[in-house]
Amino acid sequence: MLPLSDELAKRKAQNDEEIKKIFSGESNKFLLVIGPCSADREDAVMEYIYRLKRISEQVQDKIVIVPRVYTGKPRTTGEGYKGLVHQPNPVEPPDMFKGIVAIRKIHMRVLEETGFSTADEMLYPENHRYISDLLSYVTVGARSVENQQHRLLASGMEVPVGMKNPTSGDISVMMNAIKAGQSSHMFIYRGWEVESSGNPYTHAILRGYVNKNGESLPNYHYEDLSHLNDTYIRMGLQNPSVIVDCSHSNSDKHYKAQVRIAKEVCHNREHSRAIRSLVKGLMIESYLEDGAQKIGDGIYGKSITDPCIGWARTEKLILDIADLL
Repeated sequence: MLPLSDELAKRKAQNDEEIKKIFSGESNKFLLVIGPCSADREDAVMEYIYRLKRISEQVQDKIVIVPRVYTGKPRTTGEGYKGLVHQPNPVEPPDMFKGIVAIRKIHMRVLEETGFSTADEMLYPENHRYISDLLSYVTVGARSVENQQHRLLASGMEVPVGMKNPTSGDISVMMNAIKAGQSSHMFIYRGWEVESSGNPYTHAILRGYVNKNGESLPNYHYEDLSHLNDTYIRMGLQNPSVIVDCSHSNSDKHYKAQVRIAKEVCHNREHSRAIRSLVKGLMIESYLEDGAQKIGDGIYGKSITDPCIGWARTEKLILDIADLL
């Protein structure tokens, strides 16, 4: 119903190559995966990405920006807004067919109107095929990273896939997921027998963790990054790389803390050649307005899931990161 034109496919392939070169070490540019916690409404998301496009032109010599257009929202208890794929309109009942159409349209519109190709989380492996030809970056979340189907599907992708550490913080789970993603496999996907060749751009995302007392703890500090680098070397994995997620348990969901965390990570890269090589970029939750709101409040461009930094903070942060690189 919504095929990708040859022209857009070519543009997306060019984006893919630029991003993959960051992970292979062929490019010294810094990756910024940035955008709303969840893509709740097309008009506000598109306005945000138009603004992102303008600022990207000022920093393109140092930074590659990939907009977060996250269309499925993982829920710890299964309750709450589950993303655009479930509810194209958050105040209306779920409609899965309209949701699938909506998520394909928004990813395609970003590519067509801005030249950006997007990032999304692979929450449901079966649904990934509806948008896989539009994505230049894929994440596997903290609750999915131990799942066999997610790992095997990542091994057959041709774009970078970030594996998040689990909510427990056990990085061996994440590292095993990376190894699985970088290896070849045979498996069944959507009724087909599939053979994958392995994805050398499968990498780590550090997002903090929760201890046995339910307290959020960070894992973005210098010592955490150094330990991760040592683990990569010990396991002999390809293209040692990490993206630091400045939100979630790293910030304890204090959205303004993302600014400080981003700058600390950039600072740490300056104190170790190994960490500079390892840390390829950052993930930041950002939208038009600061904070979060309840569904139905109707504030344009304000998150209805996790709180985000607003545009004023976002613009300044991107320029500050460029100055620190």
